[in-house]
Amino acid sequence: MAFSDAQKREHIRELQTYLHAISFFNDKIPRIIPDGFYSEDTALAVRAFQRDYGLPDTGETDSETWDKIVSVYKSLLHGNPIAYDIFPSASYVMRPGDKGLLVYILQAMLDDIAKAFDNMPPVAVSGEFGAETSDAVKQFQKRSGLPQNGSVDSGTWNMLVRTSEHVNKTMVK
Repeated sequence: MAFSDAQKREHIRELQTYLHAISFFNDKIPRIIPDGFYSEDTALAVRAFQRDYGLPDTGETDSETWDKIVSVYKSLLHGNPIAYDIFPSASYVMRPGDKGLLVYILQAMLDDIAKAFDNMPPVAVSGEFGAETSDAVKQFQKRSGLPQNGSVDSGTWNMLVRTSEHVNKTMVK
């Protein structure tokens, strides 16, 4: 069966998409941008994949290489979830005025805990560490026997994570 040029480019783009995703899990695979053209960069990524996964190092995508790339890609997608280590360091302290993803996660944990325990105030998930978030942190710290300063150090963070995990496990059942 003959393929049109558009179909060939779509197959190449699919190959490149798989290799691109695999490269986030395997540093030996060069990161390529899926563009639908089998360039030297694509061939280099295929060669690196072939070397690392015990296939003949040709840079060409034969059926054995294709099947292995698809298999590795699917195993990465359907494997165990990867833990997301987001708290910067043991010496880091999150404080009122901070903004961003870490604050969103903090607020989401606090809000989940508030839904499970009547003695915890609900928290708006805004990504901005304001007075409401600080007050909720202080309440959590008080109930956890931690210093009540409204900031989040690694000790408060670790207790929040474990409490949130516990809350989520009991709510899922």
